[in-house]
Amino acid sequence: MNLLITGGAGFIGSNLIQHVIDDSRIAKLVNLDCLTYAGHLANLETISAHPKYVFEKVDLRDKAVVVQVVQKHEITQVMHLAAESHVDRSISGPGDFIQTNIVGTFNLLEACRSYWGSNLAGKRFHHVSTDEVYGSLGPTGLFMETTPYAPNSPYSASKASSDFLVRAYHHTYGLDTVITNCSNNYGPFQFPEKLIPVIIQNVLERKPLPVYGDGMNVRDWLYVRDHAEALWTVLNQGKSGEIYNIGGHNEWANIHIVQLICDLIDEFKPELGGNSRRLITYVKDRPGHDRRYAIDATKIQRELGWRPAHKFEQGIRETIRWYLDNQNWVNTVLKK
Repeated sequence: MNLLITGGAGFIGSNLIQHVIDDSRIAKLVNLDCLTYAGHLANLETISAHPKYVFEKVDLRDKAVVVQVVQKHEITQVMHLAAESHVDRSISGPGDFIQTNIVGTFNLLEACRSYWGSNLAGKRFHHVSTDEVYGSLGPTGLFMETTPYAPNSPYSASKASSDFLVRAYHHTYGLDTVITNCSNNYGPFQFPEKLIPVIIQNVLERKPLPVYGDGMNVRDWLYVRDHAEALWTVLNQGKSGEIYNIGGHNEWANIHIVQLICDLIDEFKPELGGNSRRLITYVKDRPGHDRRYAIDATKIQRELGWRPAHKFEQGIRETIRWYLDNQNWVNTVLKK
């Protein structure tokens, strides 16, 4: 396959590229990324000289150039991860989310439709989405593939819109599409604006640890390398037109995540003085803050045989250790 991965310089994308680059089924891997604040080629230093790897600095909002990339590299499979994804940023500036997540997805679908034409055999468009499209859960229940969409932020609304576009291109034009909706990821190379890397950095710098509301908003956490394996499994084995939910069966309240990070850094770096929990600071809740997300990943487990390989206790230790050992990377990406 000639595989196009969009957003490959980002957190999940870079982990995915590292995970699949040596697979014998890939003849060429093209990374399309416009390198926003959250995209960094430093994430891919270990494979940048790989003979299969090509980087294209392209903005998905530039339709003509997206078409050129798909045609020039004779793309046969797409894994579409590029997106504006930070909820707080979508609240303060929703326009970028509409343009990148909706218009950008439309441009990529059109590029594939134009190039593939009626020759759709062996072609596939894999759209990577989020569990946030389903809205908020109460204290019980799980998101299933059949759960009605009910997005509550500009970010989740833009992702829901792009999901529907992909669905429409499957049913209207016959494109072979699959959609995955995933729970919160954590692991190496996550830009320090999301909860876990922010808390790690603030503990190290002895800064206040901001926790929204009462801290009891619950998320289902999945190690990013497990997500990468799930995505690869769906691309190669998923049924055309289907949606697969990917989750870790691992629910944690935000405050408990923050407390755990404090305790582990106290263990790893006693020279900081310990008692990092005293840095916890409750702040005003953000608008439209969903109370709980939880994924039912039964379908992908039953039909495709995927299960997460990392226990959370193992994954969070590895993640914290990675950030402790890679402060040069943190400092580099924060300067951008």
